Amino acid sequence: MNIKQILSFQKKENSSKTALVFGDKDVSFKELARKSFSVSDFLISQGAVTGDKIALFMPNIPESVYVQLGIFSLNLVLVPFDFMLTQEEIIHLINHSESRFLFVSLKNGIDIEVIQEACPCLTKIVVTEELNGYDNIVDIVQMESDEDFKAEHKDSNLAAIFYTSGSTGMPKGVMLSYAHLDNPVKTIGAKTDVTGKDVFLCGGVPFSHLGGLDYILLMVHFGTTLVLLERFHPLEFIRACQDNKVTIFCIVPAMYVAILMLKVYDKFDLSALRYAVVFGAPSSPRLLDKFRQAYPNAKLLNGWGMTETAAPNTYSPEDVKKINSIGKFGYGMAAKLVDENGMAVAGNLSGELFVKGDAVMLGYYKDERLTKETITADGWLKTGDIARCDGDGNFYIVGRKKDMIKVAGEIVFAYEIEEALRGHDEIKDAAVLGVADKLRGEVPKAFISLKDGAVCDEEDIKNYLKEKIAHFKMPREFVFMDELPKNRVGKIDKVFLAGNS
Repeated sequence: MNIKQILSFQKKENSSKTALVFGDKDVSFKELARKSFSVSDFLISQGAVTGDKIALFMPNIPESVYVQLGIFSLNLVLVPFDFMLTQEEIIHLINHSESRFLFVSLKNGIDIEVIQEACPCLTKIVVTEELNGYDNIVDIVQMESDEDFKAEHKDSNLAAIFYTSGSTGMPKGVMLSYAHLDNPVKTIGAKTDVTGKDVFLCGGVPFSHLGGLDYILLMVHFGTTLVLLERFHPLEFIRACQDNKVTIFCIVPAMYVAILMLKVYDKFDLSALRYAVVFGAPSSPRLLDKFRQAYPNAKLLNGWGMTETAAPNTYSPEDVKKINSIGKFGYGMAAKLVDENGMAVAGNLSGELFVKGDAVMLGYYKDERLTKETITADGWLKTGDIARCDGDGNFYIVGRKKDMIKVAGEIVFAYEIEEALRGHDEIKDAAVLGVADKLRGEVPKAFISLKDGAVCDEEDIKNYLKEKIAHFKMPREFVFMDELPKNRVGKIDKVFLAGNS
């Protein structure tokens, strides 16, 4: 994707159209291009050259959008950090990525002088606040730009390094090229009839996550309007949908749960909503049915993808009876299911999902060993998802490989217990982990949050589950929590639960 070329086109064709909405601030495509190119001019003035890595530690605010587009317009490398990271984590990732520049918003616990001293690779730090001795991004984007800068674009060049934590919690730097940036818009464009008239809402997915960047890419490519919230709050989210006549949003299951827990969730006018997309499969059909009943005009899509595959990659079929499916692979991607020995799985049996195609990442930055473990010699990426495929070629995610619990030789997937628990009238959300057991090897352990005012105990839940799941799947321990911990993209943080259980 040639960001400079596309931005210049949108500036010419949609000059006065609103590109970005943030609070009471509207930013036109003309302003968007000028401010983004001002960032490019600044980077050039500071000696940035192709291949340089630019770290970004900022919340979801317009200045973050300008910086990202300015970086891409120069064919540089974006290295976004989650705004919840600690100073120690930031220092580690700056040094690991060898970033030369850092754009940062200050907050408690962040001392940029300490960061500067601990990161010899850094040549420039830019802040969002007024601070003596440091350039300010607000001042930079006010400068004029004539767009006359030269940037040799190559689709094969490295565009971004996304640090994503696996089940161990150790960050992995996923490398995506400029060609990879085309995948989200091609996939969404092929599945939906998105046009420049659409209004997207980014209401909680951080820009440090590929899903956050996707919103920016869609805005620029299709000329759509992007409504931006700094963080997710269910009431603010649904109100923003109504007030801005949002037509498309993509959120994770936990966010749907939070919205549907609102007593007034069905009192808002979301008649403009055309597509409601859920990511973070497997998703609850019961949950999506409830949302569909409240907002029947919206088409519900269940999506699948990974940072390692320049998500999204698939969407559920139009058949509402198959909303729990992630659909068929296409859009330049192939898929297969394999058993523990790497052999193809036949029929309707489950196996690990392997994918192959142009959307597969370049690899993990500075980690050739992990790259070879994850991508086979002939190009198949091991997703870690366990799936099955029906007779029509539609795939269904059964669970994560790391969420597979072996109870006395029987295979149990945490998701099937979680789905059963969520069907209980008094349960708001649930998570299940496998824990060591001397007799059975592993047993399920359930973490549960109840709805406000609910009166329910372990015995009630066990009696309910007896009718829903086989006896060997019954959790051996139940932990009740006010709220289950979530990570920055709204998924239940099982790494945290495992480390604190």
